[in-house]
Amino acid sequence: MPKTSGRAGGCQKNWMIRYSRCEVVLTAAALAAGIALSVPAGPAAAAPRSPSATGGTTGVATHPQAVTAAQQQAVLDYWTAERIAALTEPSSGKPPKSGQDGAPWTGSDTLSRTVGRLFFTDHGEDASCTATIVASANRSTVVTAGHCVNSTDLLGENNQWTTNVMFVPGYRDGRAPYGKFVGRLGVADATWLQYDAIDSLRFDGYDQAFVVLNTGSKGRKVQDAVGAAQRIGFDRPGDRTAYEFGYPRSVSDPAREGLPEYTGARLAFCAGPTREDPGTPDFPEPRGEWGSACVMGGGSSGGPRMAAFDPATGLGTVVGDNTHSAFFTPAGGVCDGSDDPTCSRYLVGPQFTSAITRPLYQAAQHAS
Repeated sequence: MPKTSGRAGGCQKNWMIRYSRCEVVLTAAALAAGIALSVPAGPAAAAPRSPSATGGTTGVATHPQAVTAAQQQAVLDYWTAERIAALTEPSSGKPPKSGQDGAPWTGSDTLSRTVGRLFFTDHGEDASCTATIVASANRSTVVTAGHCVNSTDLLGENNQWTTNVMFVPGYRDGRAPYGKFVGRLGVADATWLQYDAIDSLRFDGYDQAFVVLNTGSKGRKVQDAVGAAQRIGFDRPGDRTAYEFGYPRSVSDPAREGLPEYTGARLAFCAGPTREDPGTPDFPEPRGEWGSACVMGGGSSGGPRMAAFDPATGLGTVVGDNTHSAFFTPAGGVCDGSDDPTCSRYLVGPQFTSAITRPLYQAAQHAS
């Protein structure tokens, strides 16, 4: 039985996702030794894997997305206005309702330039997540959730890499003000590729990934096209006030259903003190799953959790990503689900670490 506490994207755990194995696996030691990353044209051999603290394997898995000019154009052609509109929920016309647990982002343009919608096809179904441009050596790297790059089918089987990957920074109401950037390389942890949609304790800490983007139509790298990037941080304390951003297509508060910021059309955010999700007896969580009170639902997966964020400048440090929901009592106890009206929904996900995140980031930012 899949976990029901809620992924932020769509199917299992209230999230989305799922591809053919054509990955290169590199150990953290190999990356430290400076081994170059390759982008294979077909199935690749795997480097030796070592046991992880959670009983899986460690290593960086990469997967080529659209590499040739023809492949890139095919992705751009695939994402017609009609396909994108199909991933946007209808507006309700309800009066605005905002709070710390969810509101439209109307602040610094710098922030909205660095966060965007990530479109892709997962097991034959179109979907979207959220991704963030992070400062990188190749100026072409975005961070998102692992399940937005590789995931299972609805039965928790057949892990696959997503296809037709396209990032639109600053997306708003169907517009792409800074261009459209097709994914070139997906980067995830090798342990995540074994995800089974059930064993949250073993896998949820690995629900993080990076995508290396091709240049846009004007030949510019995404960081240059938008003129900004967010910092990324590892091993930062989780118990701090945080800002979370996303392009949710659903919302847990009925009073806000159909508002533009919860249809996938516009950027939303939550801000406040964080709590760590220990999980439930049936689905325990690993240490390091943090988040704040937040009503953002499917589509906000992969969005950044930012510390030391300055609303005036729109800049901060990405210390984690949105992956799933958790429910807490006012006293901080864990609720089994959302049925108890005294419980509050939190949007949580893994805190970035040197052990898991840094090797992924290094592999992504040095990929060509």
